Formats: sequence, structure tokens, C-alpha cells
Amino acid sequence: MDSQTSPASQAARPPQPPHTFQVDLRGLVDLLSHHLYSSPKVYLRELLQNAVDAITARRAAQPDAPARVRLYADGSGLRVEDSGIGLTESDVHSLLATIGRSSKRAEGLQEARSGFLGQFGIGLLACFVVAERIRVVSRSALVPDAAPVEWTAADDGSYTVRTLPGDARPEPGTTVHLVARPGAAEWLTADRVRSLARDFGSLLPYDVRVDDEPVTELPAPWDRTYPSPAARRVALARHCHEQFGFTPLDSIDLDVPLAGVRGVAHVLPSAVSPAQRANHRVHLKGMLLTERAEQLLPDWAFFVRCVLDTDSLRPTASRESLYEDETLATVREALGERIRSWLTGLAAGDPERLAAFLSVHHLGVKSLARHDSGMLRTMLPWLPFETTDGRLSLEEFARRHPVVHFTRTVEEYRQVAPIAAAQGVGVVNGGYTYDSELVEALPSVRPGTVVAELDADTVTAHLDAVDPAEELALSGFLGAARAALDPLGCDVVLRAFHPLTVPALHLDDRAARHEQARAEAEEQADDLWTGILGSLRGGAPRARLVLNHLNPLIRRIGSLRDPELIGTATESLYGQALLMAQRPLRPADSALLNRAFIGLLAWATHTDTPEGGTR
Repeated sequence: MDSQTSPASQAARPPQPPHTFQVDLRGLVDLLSHHLYSSPKVYLRELLQNAVDAITARRAAQPDAPARVRLYADGSGLRVEDSGIGLTESDVHSLLATIGRSSKRAEGLQEARSGFLGQFGIGLLACFVVAERIRVVSRSALVPDAAPVEWTAADDGSYTVRTLPGDARPEPGTTVHLVARPGAAEWLTADRVRSLARDFGSLLPYDVRVDDEPVTELPAPWDRTYPSPAARRVALARHCHEQFGFTPLDSIDLDVPLAGVRGVAHVLPSAVSPAQRANHRVHLKGMLLTERAEQLLPDWAFFVRCVLDTDSLRPTASRESLYEDETLATVREALGERIRSWLTGLAAGDPERLAAFLSVHHLGVKSLARHDSGMLRTMLPWLPFETTDGRLSLEEFARRHPVVHFTRTVEEYRQVAPIAAAQGVGVVNGGYTYDSELVEALPSVRPGTVVAELDADTVTAHLDAVDPAEELALSGFLGAARAALDPLGCDVVLRAFHPLTVPALHLDDRAARHEQARAEAEEQADDLWTGILGSLRGGAPRARLVLNHLNPLIRRIGSLRDPELIGTATESLYGQALLMAQRPLRPADSALLNRAFIGLLAWATHTDTPEGGTR
């Protein structure tokens, strides 16, 4: 064994002194500005936060202490004064000179911690994002004979500490001076400081002013007293426009006392996608935490934007978003319940406002109703759906029709809606998001209602049959037409129906489309897959082209005798019916349309001359 590594030599080795980390302050500031904080503007939030926390700490020991924060900016620098608890010289050495150390850990202040805004001890470090030098002058309120102390730091990591004469700061508190770093002076102009202070601090509980101009506006708009409910709605709408840039359809009070949440949800005046990020404004103990809180409400409540104040939700390290924990989950559920109660209240007492809301945001309510039986019972009769009778609620539609027929896709609805309406068959378009699920749930809300999916067989059964003798006379025409469409997996049926202007109707259902897709795949597959796909062949009905015997064009085509011309005309009718149904065209369908068009042109320009030739 090597003597250098023997137990004896290790025991004789003197203990090494501990090492400490060396911090590159410039690198740390770059990390803060580019990765932790979204914008340099957070420097002002940190200054306000430190001032407010200092006042909170002083009032914990001296309840009658003044509560003032004053900001003075001139473009090259910023001065922030507070009447807070202040610091002694030992506090300055242990707190300001140690990155990550928080004054909230100081002895005697722990009991007041719940009232503090800051929880991560980053403090003045964030100010180096806009400042090249920071000077702090502070006098402790807890040590009556303590002298003012000055701490001056540069962005290279160096700092000095010295004691000042008593008249340098006669009253307890702290003054912070910032000197702008090159390129950052715009963040220290009076207008920018005033704007940021109002944005961050309008709900702070203390007197905050910029150049003697008040910043705080208390009580919050949702907590103020108004002469009437109408005046309150107008005031909240004005506040919404200031915060979000839109005038709301309505405003919903959000009050969760157990979670310390107060605020308001504003209903958007126009429809938005459920996938769109919903950004909400969240204040933490009066200080604006974030303008982009995304996880505050349930996903279904995408039709509102919230602004609220809380004292219980936890911020992330950057203090620009919320920490996902059990408390946030509980608050999210409680706020969702508050919005749900507002909806049920409209259904019970204000149907006109409910109709106005649903005309814009029915999709969000449909999403909620799918998962909430109570909301389903309350809202389903009011929700609007696209139907053959126009845009109606299911309640109104069910009163008009003994059977509520529906389609599962928009394409199916477009195929049958005009024909079904003409035959007196009511159909609901269930092809939009959530609609078919909700239509099927109607009997649970409205007992006795019959709901049935509409398929091609049902539509065909409602169309009038043609007199057998007339159909027999057209057997040759029908045979040629069926031969033309057989390669496409489509049958030809003759019926009489309204409106007369529709010459042909293309009908299929999902089973027919699946069989058609299987057959196409079988044609293109190798021997192995051909055998496998062939074994999957089902007895599903094929698509059908229903020719309208009442239509004059169909009557003229039915008199043709040339099988080739009948085939071309049938292909043209098939293509036109597909286009009318707004169905996507397969390559074979596109080729058919092109072939039929060229064939008809050739037929139209090809006539016999008296001599037996052509011209």
C-alpha cells in the first residue's frame, strides 16, 4: 500500500480548511437577465418588494410606524426611500453582502414572514440588471442609537461599508440609489418608473408615490362601494379595458376567503380557441406577480380573463409565475366552481344575458357540460346547435320533432340536411366539437326524448319510391348508370324527393366509407396484404347515388339510349353530388370528374352532317 494513502498517513494529515464558492457577479447578473427574469423591468418590482417587506417587518414590532415608499427618477439614476425596519452595520455585512441571504430569516422576524412578498433572498441583486452601481443608506428602527450605515456595491462584485453621521438619515428606514448602467438609462426615466410602479404596485397596502404622485389605488375595484349594481358593472368593465384591452360581456366576482383570493373574472366579448393561452393577472399581497398566469383556471374556462389578489399562492423563484402545488389546485377548483355558479345563476334568472353569452362562448360551456352532470342538466336545454330548422337549442328542437336525428360528422350533415328538411325530418349537426356527445345525452336531461343517429338507410326510407312501372321503363338506363359507378363502389337508386332543384344526392355512412377505404387498400396491396384485407371484407352497405325522378334533368337523361353517354352523364351527376356534399375527393373521384367533363364537351361538339359525316 502506498504510504501516501495509508490509514496512518490519512490520520496524521492536518484537516484542510473549508473552501467557499467564488461568484462571478457579472455572470450571475447575465444569468438573471437572460434566463430567470423575462424583462429588466422586474428590478422595480424587487425594489418595491424590499421596501414593502421592510415596512411590514417594522410594523410587526411597531404597529403605529409610518408606511411610506417614495421613488424619485431622473433618467440617470433612481432613488427609493422607505420607512421600513432599516439595517444595522452587522445586518449589512450579513445580508446585503451575501448573495441568497434574506432579511426575512433574521431573528425576531420569522413570525411576520407570512406577510412578506419576497421569499428567495435575491433582493437587490436584480437591480444590477439596469444599474452599474447601487448605494444603500439605512438606519435601524430596532436599535434606537444605531448610526446610519452606507453600503455601496459595483457590478464587478466589489462593495464597501461605512458608518455615516446621524444626520445622514435622521429617521429609521432605507434609501436605495441606483446609477444606470450603459444602455439601460431608459429604465430609470421618470415616465418609465411611474408606469412600472403603477403596474406592479397599484394594489399595495402602503402609501407608494413617484415624485409625490400616488401609485396605489385602494381599495381594489372589486372591493369598492358603488351607488348601484349597474355602476359597479360599468366600473369593472372600465378596469377590464385598462388591464386587458377589451370591454367584457360580464364580470364575475371571485372570492375564496379560505384561500385568501379576491378578484374578478371578465368574460371575453368574442369567441376564442380553447387552445389559446389564457393569460391572467395575479397580485401577491398587492404586488403584481404575473400578467401571464396560465394555470389559474380549469381548461374549460378559456372564455374569461382574471385579475385577482392572493396571499396564499406560491410564486416560482423568478416571482413571475405560480408554483404548481396542492394550494393552486384547490384554488383552481374553487374559482372554477365560482364561474360554474355564475352560469347556473344566469340560466335560472337572466335568460337574455345567458343567450348573449352562449351565442359567443357555447363551446366552453359544452366542454364543461360533458364532464359535469349538474352543468349538463342546467345548460344543455339552452345550448345552441346547428339544425335543419336553423340554429336552435335542443329544448326547442325536441319540441318540434318527435325524434331528434343527428349526424356524427359535418360531411354527413351537409349530405342530408337539404333533403331531410324538405321531407320534414329534423336533423342536428353533431359533427362539431362535443355536439354528438351532448345530443346523445339529451334523454338523460329530457326524459322521453328519442334520439337516433341518421344514416343513409334512414334518409332513403324517407324519400318517395317511384312508380314500379316507371322504374321498369328506366331499367336500361339504371343498368348502364350502375355499371358506370360500380368500379367506384357506389350503387344507383331512383327516388322522388324535394327540392326539385337537386338532381342527385350522394349518400353513404361510416361503414360504407370504411369498406371503400379497405377495398382501395386491397387494390394497392401485395399478395400477403391482399389476402389479409380480403378477409376483412364486410357486408357493409355501399355508398349510393340517389337520382331525383322529379328533377327535369334526370328525366331527360333517363331518355338517353347510348350506354356510353349514360355513363358519362351518370359520372357527372356523381361528381356534382360529391361537390354539393363538400366531401373530400379521392384521386379516383377527381379523375372521374375530369373524364366526365371532357366526355360531355366531346359529346356537345360532335354532331352528324346531312351527308353522314361530322362537323
